[in-house]
Amino acid sequence: MQKSILITGCSSGIGYDAAQGLRARGWRVFASCRKTQDCARLQSEGFDSPQIDYSDAESIASGLKQVLSATGGTLDALFNNGAHGLPGAVEDLPTAALREIFETNLFGWHELTRIVVPVMRAQGHGRIVQNSSVLGLVSFPWRGAYVATKFALEGLSDTLRLELRGSGIKVILIEPGPVTSRLRQNAIPFFERHINWKSSALRARYESGLLQRLYEDSGPDRFELPASAVTTKLVRALEARHPKPRYYVTTPTYVAGILRRFLSARASDAVLSRL
Repeated sequence: MQKSILITGCSSGIGYDAAQGLRARGWRVFASCRKTQDCARLQSEGFDSPQIDYSDAESIASGLKQVLSATGGTLDALFNNGAHGLPGAVEDLPTAALREIFETNLFGWHELTRIVVPVMRAQGHGRIVQNSSVLGLVSFPWRGAYVATKFALEGLSDTLRLELRGSGIKVILIEPGPVTSRLRQNAIPFFERHINWKSSALRARYESGLLQRLYEDSGPDRFELPASAVTTKLVRALEARHPKPRYYVTTPTYVAGILRRFLSARASDAVLSRL
């Protein structure tokens, strides 16, 4: 029987490549997007594309309902993927902005996962794959909001994995590092809306560092990989008989795993503070 998967955040980047790659492998892919125009574009490409906005609980429920209606009530896999960044120093981050990014990057994921688990439990199997980040393993300066959501995702997913032991449902984290996507560009509106950098005590550091990285397209990062590198690990997470709890993708992610495992917090801080 053809296996089914719901993937969120498919308008571009990792989600779009995953949808294409898994369809090519014979999966029935439900490639969801936040915006109606993106759903329409994917539907024109032959995808089932329910609209799911992580900040809208009603769209989460209705999107999954469409999927289950099409499959007869089953779902083999869920790939939680859609997220956005909010660069800026922690001391300049309004609490309301932190709540906003958690709504999209964590709470919406949790809402969708919670209503998928009973479906998978009833059928006796399933894979829940969470697209985390190197920033779920270590902290980088100026990334506090995004780091906080990914650290929370790591903890929540680890706990869920333990609680679902013996149910036939596997919970897996994928850990990308620098991957070609629109994450930087998509973060700019959130930065401009929430971060008053001109009044910050760290204004000089914004001007000498973060603003340049945020607004100037300097080309691919040194270790940047295409989105297909994530799809390769996603396929392993979905199709391996005994999937690993985590799949690292890029060189920086492997380095981060080593830092977290072998260095003291003081030594790790000395390395990461230079980034």
